[in-house]
Amino acid sequence: MRAWVSVLLIVPIACSAAPDIVIADFEGPDYSGWTATGDAFGQGPAKGTLPNQMAVSGFEGGGLVNSYLNGDGTQGTLTSPEFKIQRKYINFLMGGGNLPDAVYMNLLVDGKKVYSATGGNEERLTWRSWDVRKWKGKKARLEIVDKATGGWGHINVDQIIQSKQSKQEQIMATKLYDEMYRPQFHFSPKKNWTNDPNGLVYYQGEYHLFFQHNPLGINWGNMHWGHAVSKDLVHWEELSIALAPDEHGTCFSGSAVVDWNNTSGLQTGAEKVLIALYTGAPVPEVEGGPKFSQCLAYSNDRGRTWTTYDKNPVLAHIVGGNRDPKVFWHTPTGKWVMALYLDGNEFGFFGSPNLKEWSLLSKITVAGSSECPDLFELPIDGNPASTKWIFLGGDGNYLIGTFDGVTFTPESEKLEADWGAQYYATQSYSDIPKEDGRRIQIAWMNGGQYPRMPFNQQMNFPCELTLRTFPEGLRVRRLPVREITSLYDKKLSWADVTVNPGENILKGVKEELVDVSLEVELAGAEAFSLKLHGESVQYSVKDKTLTCLGKTAPVEAVDGRIKLRALVDRASIEVFANDGKVVMSSCFLPEPKNKSLEFFTVGGPVKIVVMDVNSLKSSWKK
Repeated sequence: MRAWVSVLLIVPIACSAAPDIVIADFEGPDYSGWTATGDAFGQGPAKGTLPNQMAVSGFEGGGLVNSYLNGDGTQGTLTSPEFKIQRKYINFLMGGGNLPDAVYMNLLVDGKKVYSATGGNEERLTWRSWDVRKWKGKKARLEIVDKATGGWGHINVDQIIQSKQSKQEQIMATKLYDEMYRPQFHFSPKKNWTNDPNGLVYYQGEYHLFFQHNPLGINWGNMHWGHAVSKDLVHWEELSIALAPDEHGTCFSGSAVVDWNNTSGLQTGAEKVLIALYTGAPVPEVEGGPKFSQCLAYSNDRGRTWTTYDKNPVLAHIVGGNRDPKVFWHTPTGKWVMALYLDGNEFGFFGSPNLKEWSLLSKITVAGSSECPDLFELPIDGNPASTKWIFLGGDGNYLIGTFDGVTFTPESEKLEADWGAQYYATQSYSDIPKEDGRRIQIAWMNGGQYPRMPFNQQMNFPCELTLRTFPEGLRVRRLPVREITSLYDKKLSWADVTVNPGENILKGVKEELVDVSLEVELAGAEAFSLKLHGESVQYSVKDKTLTCLGKTAPVEAVDGRIKLRALVDRASIEVFANDGKVVMSSCFLPEPKNKSLEFFTVGGPVKIVVMDVNSLKSSWKK
């Protein structure tokens, strides 16, 4: 039997013929009788998005309450004049931070708080409703409060009205893995928080995905290692918790390997032993207590159960919050190598004969990088006789160079891996079979928003990394793994079609989950745009830039052509330009009913050399 959970789905509510009573629409030059204190709300309504704020949407008209004035550090209150409750419901649009004790709007009746609401960590305002029938005829006030100073420390409010009908999304029963914002072909846990991918290892036909996980809550904390397995990198089965906090602290990020030759001596049966190296992280640190250290756990049953090593830690505290060990076997020197984040922008390389005893090999400083290192070798243009090593930090940005088993020597500047908003804590798989030979990477799409969902955060779609030669030098190219084709459903194709301004070649095409690829000959256009569920992926011919979800990347045409590929899930868009040379990974909250696709050009025609639109099946449905 499939599990069921209660989540919120948008269900249209029929409008009543009785007129609404507007308490405030915030369309004037000032707050019209509302009293403001502090510096968060200013002298009057904001006119949309404020400087340095993510795009605000969902409000009506031109004005709204927006306490992001001068950033999240400002504080204040905004209190309404007294009004009489005359309808069944008070409806209002709300967005901003989900901080119920710091940013909120209260309804006061006879001076007492009877309702309170906060945002959902999203800049899109959505309808909320309070049932006020029991107070009909009484006098009331509203107070909007911002006493936060950190991230998401602001509130957005608009269109406060009294109505005979509720405008809020209704609660309905929805099947697990089919919730409104649940990714349908990206991994997310059944419930609660996740962040960094951990322990990516392949063994006996299974791709293991461990992940930072809080099994006790929807937000970060109580770090465990969650665990899922897949036979194809597309269809995932979540297993029981692999690692839990112990006397060394919570379980921060790390990696896993197959100890093929039992160098650790921990193998007990016919199955090869899987070894996980992770950070024991006492959070918070207590004076005189344990500090961040590197620990080991092992499994002799294909990763189904794990035992922590009784002599942990295997690498004691070195400095600061040293963490996130990434381990691999270095064949030329016959030893295990660990890349470890140390402190600031410094990383260390350590060596071991047995995964249990480690010694320092060398250190490297990478300006602007920290956390979650990775180090691996890639063939140049597919030639195994000519290779380079790639070193990455937590942001996925990378250096190209050489590694002799002791020292990594950079031969490039730090290069951008992803130009989108959500791409962090990358890790690549270990122990991919030689006959496959791919370098497969997964990242956390950090900072995505999933209001009122049972889970929080998702991974990107697994990608293959290759190293290619371009006119400006070597670059890592990234493209979705080929297994995505197992989800292909319907296909629409175009070839050798000229599109003029005002035309939409995709008119009438609506798909929720899609893999779109196209090659465009620029001809005389100033720009062209692929619009996906209301969000534009736009290329500017003049600026030679690609823009998506508020982020911009440099993209050069090749022989007058641009290649694009876009993966669209319920809450994310990943764009791959010119065969994965430039990638943009971002999350978004679409309008729930908007499944449209569009393509149009500005300032002149373009030629669609080829365009394929592949609709996708859900990876969760069997």
